[in-house]
Amino acid sequence: MKYVVVLGDGMADYPIDELNGKTPLEAAKTPTLDALSKVSEVGLVHTIPEGMAPGSDTANLSVIGYDPKIYYTGRSPLEALSIGVDMETTDISFRCNIVTLSEEEPYEEKTIIDHSAGEITTEEAKELVEAVAKELGNELYQFYVGTSYRHLTIWKNGTVIDLVPPHDILGKTIKEYLPKDEVLNQMMKKSYDILSNHPVNLKRKEQGLNPANSIWFWGAGTRPALTSFEEKNHKKAAMISAVDLLKGIAVGANMTNITVEGANGGLHTNYKGKAKAAVKALEEDGFDFVYIHVEAPDEMGHQGSIERKIQAIENLDEKVIKIVKEELEKRGEDFRMLVLPDHPTPIAIRTHCSDPVPYLLYDSTDEKDNTFAYSEKGGKESGNYIEQGHTIIDYLFSK
Repeated sequence: MKYVVVLGDGMADYPIDELNGKTPLEAAKTPTLDALSKVSEVGLVHTIPEGMAPGSDTANLSVIGYDPKIYYTGRSPLEALSIGVDMETTDISFRCNIVTLSEEEPYEEKTIIDHSAGEITTEEAKELVEAVAKELGNELYQFYVGTSYRHLTIWKNGTVIDLVPPHDILGKTIKEYLPKDEVLNQMMKKSYDILSNHPVNLKRKEQGLNPANSIWFWGAGTRPALTSFEEKNHKKAAMISAVDLLKGIAVGANMTNITVEGANGGLHTNYKGKAKAAVKALEEDGFDFVYIHVEAPDEMGHQGSIERKIQAIENLDEKVIKIVKEELEKRGEDFRMLVLPDHPTPIAIRTHCSDPVPYLLYDSTDEKDNTFAYSEKGGKESGNYIEQGHTIIDYLFSK
């Protein structure tokens, strides 16, 4: 038996008036999921433990089988693992986004326009982060290049402090959300002076793109300590994701990261490449379990784009789920496939929330007779409910 998780980040949502009261998942054309739902178990799973913030960090840890209340030490330390930063126990890491702020006002009065600076390319971002590091980096504060807008800062002998994720305050004035720590506050302010007229940003503005004109610190944490996934579950496991957070979870859990060319965490990521890489890992490379993470629905939720979120879901259905299912069937492989989001990223609020998410569990050897659609509504109507998200992996592996 082979096992697959297909994780559509932020895919769940609320009913939307413009969609006649449907969610993007309900409105999207998903023939593969529609067919699968008729022969699968559908339900709801609560991936965010009570009292914890609804992030992709806590939610994906849950889905992979690690109780965030035990294993979570912050988001950016997981990304540090992915980048290859060997954190000391006294180090504090921060996510260092490069974001788009409004340009006319004094820094404290600026508005956060775009948490991803228009999904900036890693090549452009590298130049910008290196410019910031040259001016602001020192023995205490070290900057590391990540992927697209997602980068890392290490504070030697630092302190974990509360910081606000930029995607939680889109469209808001930043003054009351700036770090209370004066050094971090001043570094963010100085970064605007460094970046606002950088050649990369001048070119982006000429092209009509959002400039990446400030850094933004958030997600502070200490070095994580995950147990080995293979020792825990007796399955040889691989991760396929373009996002450093998921790659970092895989590193911490001793899973194998599989890199797919053209996978970038955006709407136009290499969906088919991810699907084909998963099949190869299972059929040719001896893996028992593959976790396919697709960031695009979440990014489109943060952007507040109904149309593009629907497109991301349709791409997931046609270019990932369909290919994995058909290729494994073609090879005569018995498999169980779990499809779900990690958390909702509703268009209405453009950030994460803690609501339970719909799951679909398909077993090629035990097809069900199910009448509930794979959707937020269908999951609720089914009556199937998994209260502790970190147990769903055990449910997947129960056969």
